[in-house]
Amino acid sequence: MEDVFIHDSAIVDNGAQIGKGTKVWHFCHIMPKAVIGTNCNLGQNIFVDNNCVVGNGVKIQNNVSVYNGVILEDDVFVGPSVVFTNVINPRSFIERKNEFRSTVVKKGATIGANATIICGVTIGEYALVGAGAVVTKNVLPYTIVTGNPAKVSGKVDREGNK
Repeated sequence: MEDVFIHDSAIVDNGAQIGKGTKVWHFCHIMPKAVIGTNCNLGQNIFVDNNCVVGNGVKIQNNVSVYNGVILEDDVFVGPSVVFTNVINPRSFIERKNEFRSTVVKKGATIGANATIICGVTIGEYALVGAGAVVTKNVLPYTIVTGNPAKVSGKVDREGNK
């Protein structure tokens, strides 16, 4: 992949699409059906599953798994150790891969460190999810949510100002 930086310890499976100017750092694993846009930065220990789309200009901080069905639109920021889920009621002894629920993080949204995003929600454009929040419902554009479960705690502009 031309004009892409992939650290020697990263694994990028054949078939994965990674756009120009993107950096993939230490210990990442990109699956074969993942699509990653241009000018992204994937920090240390990132997993991007099959059937995930990472838009242009996305920054994913260390220790995040982007599971099957997650869509991160352009200019999304995902803080360290954010958790995405893709099954609403997992059981180790029941395969539920046909029950994956898609999660969409819209353009310019920010998810703070250690937040958990329950599958099936949409986080609106330029919304801000506070650190440690547990998002169980859709988040409207330009809205700040915090807490467990996440509740509206304010509004934010395009630049992230309250």
